[in-house]
Amino acid sequence: MLAALPVASFAASLDDQLLDRLREAAPKIDTAVLKTAINASRCAVSNGVQMPERLAVIDFSLPSSQERLWIFDLETGELLLRDLVAHGKNSGNFESTAFSNVEGSYQSSIGLFQAGESYYGKHGYSLRLDGLEPGINDLARQRAIVIHGADYVNDSWVSKYGRIGRSHGCPAVDNQIVKRVVDNLKGGQLVFKYYPDQEWLHSSGFLKCDSKTLAGKNLQKSG
Repeated sequence: MLAALPVASFAASLDDQLLDRLREAAPKIDTAVLKTAINASRCAVSNGVQMPERLAVIDFSLPSSQERLWIFDLETGELLLRDLVAHGKNSGNFESTAFSNVEGSYQSSIGLFQAGESYYGKHGYSLRLDGLEPGINDLARQRAIVIHGADYVNDSWVSKYGRIGRSHGCPAVDNQIVKRVVDNLKGGQLVFKYYPDQEWLHSSGFLKCDSKTLAGKNLQKSG
């Protein structure tokens, strides 16, 4: 099983060969975004984050009318799912351009997250997320930034309004797929939300893989 691999072995497997396999499985994903997600994941694992079996990539540089959520199986290189995903109502209208780590901002946050436990809440079957980047997304759990289903995330909304609806900051998905999304990601899988924010791109410890930046910072250690 993948989880039995040593950290160093797994981190080494997050390489260009895997990148090529995932690109082949998902030809519509931006290669630079996917490579950034893999690099951040490799850095996280090298610094003690629980080894994931799956990786979700959300490309917030795309408009919400496009399918901008991908979930990959890192062991097989398969694309498990591609679908729509919402951004926060104060992050933008058709496109998301503003992001926040502040409670009550109703904005999405970017960076690397680790999926936590599933639960049943006001939106039904949902998934808690822990932000791994201090100052960028580490208040995600406090802000109740979770993956949940929503009736405003579907193709009929796109046909009617030219976009899907917006959340309070959560990466909401179609009610028809939420169970698949939650079950594939719960229990420690990684979620990477991308946007070409220059400050984040140049300061993120996971993107620079700066061990000094990451040391002791909210990392969920493998058991």
